[in-house]
Amino acid sequence: MSPPGPQRAGATPTDVAGVADVAVVGAGVVGCAIASTLTRLGLSVVLVEARGDIGAGTSKANTALWHTGFDAKPGTLEATLVARGHRLLEEGAQRWGWPLERTGAVLAAWDDEQLARLDPIASQARAVGYAAVEPLSAEQVYAHEPELGPGVRGGLLVPDEGLLDPWSVTVALGTDAVVNGARLLRGAAVTVVERAGSAERPHHVLTTPRGPVRATWVVNAAGLGSDTVDRMVGHGGFTITPRRGQLVVFDKAARPLVRHIVLPVPTGRTKGVLVAPTVYGNVLLGPTAEDLPDRTATGTTPEGLAGLLDHGRRVLPALLHEEVTATYAGLRAATEHADYCYAVEPGDRYVRVGGIRSTGVTAALALAERVALDLGEAGLRGTPLTHPLSRRVPNLAEARPRPFADPELIAADPAYGEIVCHCEQVTLGEIRDALASPVPPVDVDGLRRRTRALTGRCQGFWCGARVTALAGAAG
Repeated sequence: MSPPGPQRAGATPTDVAGVADVAVVGAGVVGCAIASTLTRLGLSVVLVEARGDIGAGTSKANTALWHTGFDAKPGTLEATLVARGHRLLEEGAQRWGWPLERTGAVLAAWDDEQLARLDPIASQARAVGYAAVEPLSAEQVYAHEPELGPGVRGGLLVPDEGLLDPWSVTVALGTDAVVNGARLLRGAAVTVVERAGSAERPHHVLTTPRGPVRATWVVNAAGLGSDTVDRMVGHGGFTITPRRGQLVVFDKAARPLVRHIVLPVPTGRTKGVLVAPTVYGNVLLGPTAEDLPDRTATGTTPEGLAGLLDHGRRVLPALLHEEVTATYAGLRAATEHADYCYAVEPGDRYVRVGGIRSTGVTAALALAERVALDLGEAGLRGTPLTHPLSRRVPNLAEARPRPFADPELIAADPAYGEIVCHCEQVTLGEIRDALASPVPPVDVDGLRRRTRALTGRCQGFWCGARVTALAGAAG
């Protein structure tokens, strides 16, 4: 018997006259996590996204790491939430099915200065509550990673660092919010936030191209635009400076070259350039860290890519003999502050969740948990759903069975045996399912993030026309 749909035992405090309890601005991974959590608690939620799809900004272009928070600054909110989020992501994998791989990370020191910083990094890890970090001699580093270039002086092993699928995490949480009652508005950039209502029942009115959104509380999880939204609400506690990270994606044939995430010794500004496998079976090299004034500068540059390849040549020389599948760049929401820009303003009925940088995917569920607790303390409480729905996301991980290799599934539905994207072995059934999902893609890029179609060696040269036609026919 299928489970019953989501049920609310009673009305929420302000779910009347078209006024939602909460408007969550930004449908990246953090905004989707917040919307999912609040909806399950029985609050009426509108999830407002400026772009055409969920997860189409910072959340789609990152290093896809499952962080422990071992290198976070002690005493910061980021340190607390990344540690908590690491555990919540693992618990969430049981509910929603997103893939995680605990590969461990090796932090490699290449000179005396970096070697001297290993003990302080280990001490910092213990200070934030992560005690599993282990010192490694040079010989032990090479035993863990035999293909590293010459010159390693020593290292640290962080056994619980790992890999995740940021696309599926975002899609799962956004879908969870929608199937449990949240309203999703895509292509709805907020341009004005005004206060309205009576003294007894005040609320906000958010102006968007999709029409006005009325909500008692506003949660600002707008990523690169979070400082702009903050000023619309009447604050101004931070400024976003986009930090571009360019990355190189190597072919799946490179995957045997690296067993762990290979981390550099971080600086005060950036975690540096890493070499890491991915859950999709590729190897990543990157990211760069370039502070820019342009919030749309997601293009790669010859200089940036050349610098990455020079780094890769030293760290993992054999990697440079492998084919490059793709290059891409993402923008991180860096600010002038060393921590997340989080604040609750009960008088304004406003929550700021800004400046969430590269650890945002890992911390997303913990951030959502924190927002829910703080809203409850401020007096906004719903009646938790008695039977919330849970939709598992399709598997995009290379290490798990895929539909094309499941004879029983194909016998039941031949569409899962018809391969459309041969590089990534994506079937017609998977594309059909994505297009018919509760939060379907609105373009080919969104379909790519839900299926892996077009992400392989040929980058859509062979299947691009058919995938585009399928997406267009569904639209």
